[in-house]
Amino acid sequence: MITFHIPDMTCGSCASAIARAVAKVDEHARLEVSIGQKLLSVQSAATESELAKAIQEAGYAPAKLTASAPRPAPASGGCCGGARKAASTSGAQAALAGRSSCCG
Repeated sequence: MITFHIPDMTCGSCASAIARAVAKVDEHARLEVSIGQKLLSVQSAATESELAKAIQEAGYAPAKLTASAPRPAPASGGCCGGARKAASTSGAQAALAGRSSCCG
């Protein structure tokens, strides 16, 4: 599983756009999204660079996390009050990830 930190993923709409971008590369990819921590974990047949390129083309700036890199602290404040949301989805369901946000 490849994990990206995506600092500009701020709401459910962002997560949905990123999920759609990943689905264009691998429609069978499994995603785990944490909007509060701004993390996206992807289990996919696509390469890290293919996934990163798709996310970049969707307008976001992914940074791959390595096993030794600390995970960012949960955000506080913001439109969702810093609430941490996580979704585990696959395929077409990925586009609906995080839809419970006040922004999405």
